[in-house]
Amino acid sequence: MKALITGASSGIGADIARVLSEMGYDLILVARRKTRLSKLKSELDTNVDIINMDISSTFNCMELYNQVKEEDIEILVNCAGFGVFGEFTTTSLDKELDMIDTNIKGLHVLTKLFLQDFSKRNRGYILNVASSAAFQPGPLMASYYASKAYVLRLSEAIYGELKEIKSNVGISVLCPGPVDTEFNKVAKVKFAVKPLSSEYVAKYAVKKMFKKKLVIVPGKLMKLNYTFNRFIPKKLLLKMNYNIQSKKEG
Repeated sequence: MKALITGASSGIGADIARVLSEMGYDLILVARRKTRLSKLKSELDTNVDIINMDISSTFNCMELYNQVKEEDIEILVNCAGFGVFGEFTTTSLDKELDMIDTNIKGLHVLTKLFLQDFSKRNRGYILNVASSAAFQPGPLMASYYASKAYVLRLSEAIYGELKEIKSNVGISVLCPGPVDTEFNKVAKVKFAVKPLSSEYVAKYAVKKMFKKKLVIVPGKLMKLNYTFNRFIPKKLLLKMNYNIQSKKEG
């Protein structure tokens, strides 16, 4: 049994690695920070290969797939991603494009390539990490919210295709609210509510992934928020989200 996890150097990705290792899975861990990956590898009891790579590059994603395609990988976890905070007119275009390359293009390429293999074998699991941001527009983090909406809709559509052909392959999308990781430091924000621990989110996500749950939303508060937002007029929701987001600035 083997799983590949991107964005595995910290946060949810690292904790999913710990959960799967405890379940007996050998791992291929991918991230930009080699030192962090090496430290995580030393903590785990199963066989672990580390690949120091930036998956914002489509070329790198292709190279990664070609490097591991003979490994009989059963689980793909697309966890690499980050956010950008600020007014859309003032945020760095280069940083936003790098985020889009990571959050969307890298995930898209790896999902497609591994899904093709999983479909041929008629087994396997894909867990794409989105966010509760995927359910709504996010003034002051417009590009990030939009990128996570892409992850959600892509995963849902693939799920529908797999269901129609009665495939045994599972695809799930994880949509947590605030989680206690390095995300807020990178995005330069602070959370308005108490975040969940990444350990809890990882365990919950893996459990639901194996049950082939489509949309995974950890925490009662986020489940209520998801339901509540569906009934709010769009313009009111935009105003509310702007006020919430403006309080996040760190």
